[in-house]
This record gives sequence, structure tokens and C-alpha cells, in this order.
Amino acid sequence: MNSAARDPSADRETVREVHRLASAGDLTGAAAAALAALGAGLEHPLLLNVAALQLEREGRFEDACRYLRRAIELAPQDIGARNALGLCLQSLNRDAEGLAHFDAVIALAPQAAFGHANRGRALLALGRIEEAHGSFHKALEHESNVAALAGLAAIATFRGDHSQARQLAEKVLKVEPNYPDAVMSIAAADLAAEQPQEAARGLRELLADRRVAPVDRAHALSMLGDVLDAQHRYAEAFAAYTESNEQLTTIYSSQYAGGETALEFTRLLTEQFQNVPPHRWAPCAPGKGATGAVRHVFLIGFPRSGTTLLEAALEGHPAIQSLEEQELMIDSVGAYLGRPEYVHRLAAASNSELQGFRDAYWRRVRDAGIDLANRVFVDKYPLNTLKLPLIARLFPDAKILLARRDPRDVVLSCFRRRFRMNAPMFQLLSLDGAARFYDTTMRAAEVFQERLKLELRVAQHEMIVGDFRSELTAICTWIGLDWTDAIRAVDQRSSKRAVVTPSTAQLVRGVDSATVGQWRHYAPQLASVLPILEPWVRKFGYDSRP
Repeated sequence: MNSAARDPSADRETVREVHRLASAGDLTGAAAAALAALGAGLEHPLLLNVAALQLEREGRFEDACRYLRRAIELAPQDIGARNALGLCLQSLNRDAEGLAHFDAVIALAPQAAFGHANRGRALLALGRIEEAHGSFHKALEHESNVAALAGLAAIATFRGDHSQARQLAEKVLKVEPNYPDAVMSIAAADLAAEQPQEAARGLRELLADRRVAPVDRAHALSMLGDVLDAQHRYAEAFAAYTESNEQLTTIYSSQYAGGETALEFTRLLTEQFQNVPPHRWAPCAPGKGATGAVRHVFLIGFPRSGTTLLEAALEGHPAIQSLEEQELMIDSVGAYLGRPEYVHRLAAASNSELQGFRDAYWRRVRDAGIDLANRVFVDKYPLNTLKLPLIARLFPDAKILLARRDPRDVVLSCFRRRFRMNAPMFQLLSLDGAARFYDTTMRAAEVFQERLKLELRVAQHEMIVGDFRSELTAICTWIGLDWTDAIRAVDQRSSKRAVVTPSTAQLVRGVDSATVGQWRHYAPQLASVLPILEPWVRKFGYDSRP
């Protein structure tokens, strides 16, 4: 609507009325009035904020983000809009984008505890646990903040300090009963104390609360599944995991269900790779550049195959520096693996062209604070399995350590565990999707290695947890190192890790063989996908009997 035709006095009254309704707690009425005013052509940051809040309540997060971005365009100094946009992006699992807005909030209002607390939540979601810890404490320096306390409780849970987690979570619940993160920290403490009935009670009370956000409901259902699993109630546990994943599928479908899936991409990449004449994959010169590293190892596999255990063990060696779950090849991935057909560009790339991407890789390593001088560098990223052609061209001298575990345990574990969402992890929200993605990834790895002939060693999870010292000694020898007793202290290092993955909380208990063969408890539920996995079960030498 043309601003000249508007009545400024009436517009101001409309904004005041929306503010009055919101202040009185009538969010539904405020949102209805705000949306009506926006529809009539009146733009104001308050109206956009209130309308966005209603859209978030309806699960329309993309639309809410659009309104909040417009609010910031109109009022760049609006702290409320920036904070709300950060939270909205978090709901979409776009935590890195959300983090930028929380940083902006802190720049505008350094004393605002909520800004530091929300920054901590974004960092925690990104797995950057040490930085999150600092942000939560910064929030508490300014005022008592339940989000910060709950975040510290979650960190204590990740580190296996359930006593500290319980103390912090109880402080939160005194102020805000049924605060989701606090309830789940206490449930984890109850489970660790072998009190599953108490854990289940708290989680069921949380799930009965209609105010709980969909993503928190999904996480609580997943934890309830773990509690039921601990009680050997496997059918009920599987039902809880399924409901959790269905909830997450609903939340993230708009981002990941349309277009080319990770499964389709992997199939097409394998086909395109096979279309490249074999001689084009002949080893190239290793490149130049004073990295300082004496050896380079890529630790790959599939999610939940044992890569985190291996990395946590190897980083105990004084001659090893490692990084986990960081996309260090992001520059070259965009150029050569952004689309399946780009693999032809990769095969044709000159060594001088590739050198720039090698330099970018090592620059990212240094930017992460890694000192490579006279060290072996271990780059742990499970799905770098799909980047083996790129690794072969960039780093032909690198060693490849491939983590392997019973495919049935892998797929079950992927279905049970929560990951930071992206296109590949979206595949793991259904058993069929997880099994087919595993199948196509293993097929890709097989095809790649057949052509590339990389220096590759398989590390079998069951053998590692069964005879830890012998297996790690053999791996160290292959790398070119001797065994050291410091490798054993996996639990101590895991409790101090700056980055967390779904395996971190398990590793603080040390090397454990309890999950070997876990799939047998869920054999009836896995029946539909066992035929997909059976060829790999046989090929990898596992027992096919249930």
C-alpha cells in the first residue's frame, strides 16, 4: 500500500494495540492483529516479531525467519528481532547461521545474559563444547539464566559427570518446572545410576506437556527409547525411537526431503566415477607445501562404525594430532564433488590446479589451532568415505583407516542416535533410509578403492573392543608409530573433549563391548532391512545367524 495513503495516527494505534495484547499474554490475539495489519500493508518491526512468533508456534519456521529478517532490515539495532531470528534458525538446525545473530546481539548488548546463553546453545548444538561452556558462564556472570544452567548441565552429561548435571538441572527446574533440557539431564543421571523407572517417569511427564516444542519432544522420545532399552523392553524402545524420528522427519522435511537426496547423490557419484576412464585415476604427484606433518591419515567409515573410539584412542599418542568432524576439504568439495558429474573435472584437474586446494586444506588445519610440526595428522570425518576420489587426487600419499562394524549394529545405532541434521543424516531417520544409505556408501567405497588403490587398512570395531591393545598396536605400527600406554586413557580424554558427537557420552565410560551384537535385541524390527545388509554382513565376515 502507498505510504501516502496511510493514516499515521491509526498505524501507531494498531502497533500499540498489538503491543498491549502481547504484553497481556494474549499472543494469539496479538498475532492475529499483527498479521492483519501486515496484510493491510503496515510494516513495523513489532508486528513482524509478533507474527513470526505465531508462525514458529505453527511450525512454519522458514516463514518466521523471513518476517524476522525483514524486521532487522527495518531496525538493524533491534536486539529482540536478532535474538528471535537466531532462535528460529536453531529450530531449523541452522545453528551456524543462528550463531552469527547471537554474536550480533552480544555486540549490541554485551550485558544481555540471554545473548550469551543462546550463543552457548548454538555452540553446543554445533558440538563446540568448550566454547559453549565459556558462553554459558559468561551469561551467568550477568544474571542467573536457566538456559545457561541447563546448557552447563548438558555439558556435564556429555562428560559423564552426572552428579554435577543433576545439581545444575535441579536449579533450573526450581525456576522453570519441566524445562526440557533439564529434565533430560536428570533422566540421563537416573539412567546412569541404574534407576530407569525414575528416568522414564520424568520423561513421560515432559512428553505429556503440550507446551514442549517438537524438537524437544523428539529428543525426549529418543531418550525414553534408551531408558526402555535399558529395561530390556525392546519393542517399546523401538516404538519410541520410531516416533522420535517421525517427529524429526516432519520438522526437517522442508529442508531435506525435496530434490536430490544424499542416497541418490551417492548412487550418481558412483556411476559418474565409473564412467571416468581408469587411467585418469593414475596417482598424481603428492604436491608441495611445508605442512610440517610427517604423515597424514584419513579416518573414515560410516556414522556409528567406531571412528570416534579410534580417534579418541589415537589422539592419546604424543606423536599424533587429530581433528574430528570438521569439513577441511570444503573448498575442493564444492569445486569437484558439488554435483556427481563434477568428478570428471576432478579426474582432469592439473596438479597445479589441485595445489591451491591442498593449501586451503592445510590452512584450515592451522586455523583450527593444530601444530603439525613433526606430527602425524589424523583427519576424522566418517563420510569422507564418499570423498575418496578427492583424497586420492589431493593427497595420494595419505593413509586411509576405514572403521568397520557389523552393518546391522551400525544401522540400528544410526536409527537410535541423534545427529546434527544435514542431508546425509536425514537419511538415517528411517530404517530403510539408513540401510540403503549404508549399502550405497559401502558400494561406493568398494568401487573407489578398486580403481584408486589407496593405502587402506580396515579397523574392525569388534576386534578393537575385544583386544584393544593388540589392535591399536597393529594400527600404530601401520601408521609408523610404537604403542604407548597413553592410548588407553580413552575415557579421560573423552570427558575433556572440546567437540562432542553422539559417541562422546558413551566413551567417557571407556572401551566397552556391551553394544556388540545389540541388533539381535531388535531383530524383529530390523527384519525388513536385513536383506539389504546381508551381502555386506557376509562380505565382512560377520555371522548371518540371528
